[in-house]
Amino acid sequence: MVRADRGEADSNVMMKATFLSVFTSRLFLLFATLLMPLAAATTARAQSVVVMVNGSPITTYDIEQRSKLVTLTTRKTAPRQEIIQQLIDDRLKMKEAKKFGINMTPSEVDSSYASMGQRMGLSPDQLSKVLMAQGVRPETMKLRLQADTAWGALVRGRFKQSLMVGERDVRAAAGGDAAPQEAESFEYHLRPVVIFVPRGSSQAVVERSKKEAETIRARIQSCQEASVTFKSLRQATIRDTIVKTSADLPKNLRELLDKTPVGHMTPPEVTRQGVEMVALCDRKVTAADTPAKREARDKLFAQKYEAKSKSYLNDLRKGAMIEYKQK
Repeated sequence: MVRADRGEADSNVMMKATFLSVFTSRLFLLFATLLMPLAAATTARAQSVVVMVNGSPITTYDIEQRSKLVTLTTRKTAPRQEIIQQLIDDRLKMKEAKKFGINMTPSEVDSSYASMGQRMGLSPDQLSKVLMAQGVRPETMKLRLQADTAWGALVRGRFKQSLMVGERDVRAAAGGDAAPQEAESFEYHLRPVVIFVPRGSSQAVVERSKKEAETIRARIQSCQEASVTFKSLRQATIRDTIVKTSADLPKNLRELLDKTPVGHMTPPEVTRQGVEMVALCDRKVTAADTPAKREARDKLFAQKYEAKSKSYLNDLRKGAMIEYKQK
């Protein structure tokens, strides 16, 4: 279950200042003191309340931050009222989720934030720098993630039965798995292999490693043999067995595995780590969804979820105390 929210320090900023004399230092302090009232007034204006949602304020700063986030993620500028409505909805979502005991802990918020960065190929710190470069505080993104994640858990939990998708509907939406090659789903038992190549290596070194991989691949006849072979190599590793179904894999990899005899390996591929291959340890028919059925099931579920989410949120809006302080 997810719980309370807390922002994490988003970056470490180092400030270096050199003062040539005591006079310069005092002059700087005097200048800063004179500016303090002006800065305070500016902050007050930036934090003025625009709307209250069940006692929770939405400020001009909140609106500004969300607007920048939307522009960054969609490459479009949303109308101000649309931004305000998003923030209102987020307040309603988090309050309703909290009512049912659903709250994200700080570590869960950070985990979601890190996962989002990982999908973009960025570390949390790198993601924070990208956001801040566009004037968006990391906490702004984290609050959005908190609201969406808590709301998703709430809707799926409360309406689990009504969101279920029937097999008949799935088959109809999938077209009865009309394509012959998609009529069955397989379960693949795989052992990924990596022959490491140092970064920055010349093309000749990469090609030499790839040729070595091809030579080894040609003589491998079983996963046990693959395990013994690659465990004996200093610059290589063989991972533990992973199990995937047809619906879990992209089409090109499925087709490659279907052409690979059990006990053999896929052709070597050059990646950022080095040269990679996959040992196919087993392949068997399974009752799991075919790729077409998985796609159909996910689409039907998404339609049901969106309809229920929209209806639920509309009901919350009707019962909420929403008071505009300024337009």
